[in-house]
Amino acid sequence: MQEKSLSEINERIRDGSARVVTAEEMPDIVDELGPAGAVREVDVVTTGTFGAMCSSGVFLNLGHSDPPIKISRALLNRVEAYGGVAAVDLFLGATQPSEDRGIEYGGAHVMEDLISGKQIEVEAFGAGTDCYPQMELETSLRLEDFNQAIMVNPRNAYQRYNAATNSSDRTVHTYMGTLLPRLGNIHYSGAGILSPISNDPNFDYIGVGTRIFLAGAQGFVMGGGTQHNPENNFSTLMVTGDMKKMSSRFLRAATFHKYGPSLYLGIGIPIPVLNERLAKSTAVRDRDISVPVVDYGIPRRDRPSLKMVSYEDLKSGIIDLNGKEVSTSSLSSFLMAREVAGALKAQIEQGEFLLSAAVEPLPRLGSSRPMKQTKESPNVVDVMSRDVVSVGEDIEVEEAAKLIVSGQFDHLPVVSRDGKLMGIITAWDISKAVAGGKPSRIGEIMTKRVYSVRSDEPIELAARTFDTHSISAMPVVDREGKVIGMITSNCALSGRGLGHSGDGGAGQYREGQHRCRERGDRPGGAC
Repeated sequence: MQEKSLSEINERIRDGSARVVTAEEMPDIVDELGPAGAVREVDVVTTGTFGAMCSSGVFLNLGHSDPPIKISRALLNRVEAYGGVAAVDLFLGATQPSEDRGIEYGGAHVMEDLISGKQIEVEAFGAGTDCYPQMELETSLRLEDFNQAIMVNPRNAYQRYNAATNSSDRTVHTYMGTLLPRLGNIHYSGAGILSPISNDPNFDYIGVGTRIFLAGAQGFVMGGGTQHNPENNFSTLMVTGDMKKMSSRFLRAATFHKYGPSLYLGIGIPIPVLNERLAKSTAVRDRDISVPVVDYGIPRRDRPSLKMVSYEDLKSGIIDLNGKEVSTSSLSSFLMAREVAGALKAQIEQGEFLLSAAVEPLPRLGSSRPMKQTKESPNVVDVMSRDVVSVGEDIEVEEAAKLIVSGQFDHLPVVSRDGKLMGIITAWDISKAVAGGKPSRIGEIMTKRVYSVRSDEPIELAARTFDTHSISAMPVVDREGKVIGMITSNCALSGRGLGHSGDGGAGQYREGQHRCRERGDRPGGAC
């Protein structure tokens, strides 16, 4: 087997004779020369990715004030940073939202502002001790004013990532972007052929202590990242680097619409072609990397997979799902991933970036288990009222008014002949129709765009729908869209707190079920 050593490659980097190619170029070289020939011809393959990496943050040391303060809480441009480390050490998370601007500005934006040379406003609140008497202070700082700004990211550079779509009848806003209803689009993430871990999936080179390109600086792999799951080809990396040496070209803040802030990072890892096994690994193509298309319209931990597709399929722009052509788009920037791989290649060719041997291999076994939940979370079926009256679109307004007066709800679902939800009518709709002497049939005044919830969905989803759309009641439907109950905002909000552990909680849970089901709960009443 053709082989070479890491020290040989580093010596070639020092004297400028190293042959460096990007991961996009390597497959054709292996096809032409074979793995052994590629080992002789190529020394280093550079990889790159540029995408949203929410699990990122930075440790900041402010230095001691006079009089000294032990910071228990701090705001950086009104974004809270964790102060429970030491007196003047803070940890700023990328996804932490602003206290005054909400999700439109967050920890990631503070990081980008600092790297861009901007001044940030710091508010610190002290614990008050004999040696740290100061209780509050305000100051303005730039990146150079911090003693240290060390980025430590628990989970970056996913090997691959699920593609996302949405089969529900509502638009959903997620960390995979805005997903349109009824399989309206597919979003995906990751660089595919350029992905660092996809070019070394067995960790023959990447390990603890591996030197990497991190947002323009030289950083290091600390170990396997959180939710590291190499058995299923979903490996991750925990990485670190000096934020003072980073570039805003490769670190950008973003906000996902109606979801929250995130941090886009450029990460590149050089893979030395030490042997034929690594030559084969770095010859991976987009068609070799497959991911599931997952239905994010199902608001549960275990979402169904609709289809397996390759990055080649995803990058084509169209995927066939159940006979429907669905457009695809990337949340990552392949253009920037190329730039990362190219910048890393240039640094190696100029002798500015040497490769480092791992001090310890990354684990081949990981852990990505679901959370152990000791408190039961109720579903809609647990608090909904089954005592619901539905009407057809052809009934008279007067008849609908009588049903509302005699019933438990101020809402009447309007259904088709087979019981499927078509619309909804409220007491207010009827009052307007009667006062205006307008149409006499319900179908002419009903609201056709109806928010509904399924009986097997969690209470949290119903409560969020009520909050988001400022409505007071929703029909509950089964998987076929047939109306089987009603739920009100009061019952949903009450149900949020009815999870239980032990007999005492269970009693409260059952009592809440009984009250919501039996009373029906008119809007504005107590559940």
